[in-house]
Amino acid sequence: MPQPAIIIILAFLAITFIQSGYDKVTDWKGNLEWLKGHFSQTPIRNMVPQALFLILALEVLSGAFAVIGIIEILVNEGDQFPIVAGILSAVTLLFLLLGQRMAKDYDGARTIVIYFIPTVLLLHWLHN
Repeated sequence: MPQPAIIIILAFLAITFIQSGYDKVTDWKGNLEWLKGHFSQTPIRNMVPQALFLILALEVLSGAFAVIGIIEILVNEGDQFPIVAGILSAVTLLFLLLGQRMAKDYDGARTIVIYFIPTVLLLHWLHN
């Protein structure tokens, strides 16, 4: 198992999701207003606050499990928390991708792929 690469990807996911969750918490109103406009022509236009909360919860969990996963690898070379972090991260990114596609923000959807590739690579390495 290529542990340094796994730790680096987990750190990448931790930084990505913890910072994103922090931004949502500290600027909930700003994020909510922007997203209401972003999703105004989609089937979830009336569920934006709930969707934002779901994404916030998934991001915080993904980031937390990534940090715990790094600790688990360093302390006892385990892989259970890194696997959970990878799966939660992939699910989070798939939700984000779905939202961007629904909003017809294809550039935004393309950006999600940049985060998705190392996440899938992480899961591949952890599976072998």
